[in-house]
Amino acid sequence: MDIKVLGSGCANCKHTARLIEEVAQAQGVAITLEKVEEMRAIMGYGVMRTPAVVVNGKVVHAGGIPARDSVAQWLSA
Repeated sequence: MDIKVLGSGCANCKHTARLIEEVAQAQGVAITLEKVEEMRAIMGYGVMRTPAVVVNGKVVHAGGIPARDSVAQWLSA
């Protein structure tokens, strides 16, 4: 599963990446996690608020730290 965290590298972006890693490990799901900090790349996804999360090429979240339950749903889909 390919996951990207889009954001400037702020505390919320780092927390989002850690949360995704924790949930993936707890569920035993193998992921590839990439942090995208380049604004041009972020804008390419049509994202206006960060942090944002892209799962397998689809934006699933934007603007704030996602809920743990949401992350679990993304990983089980």
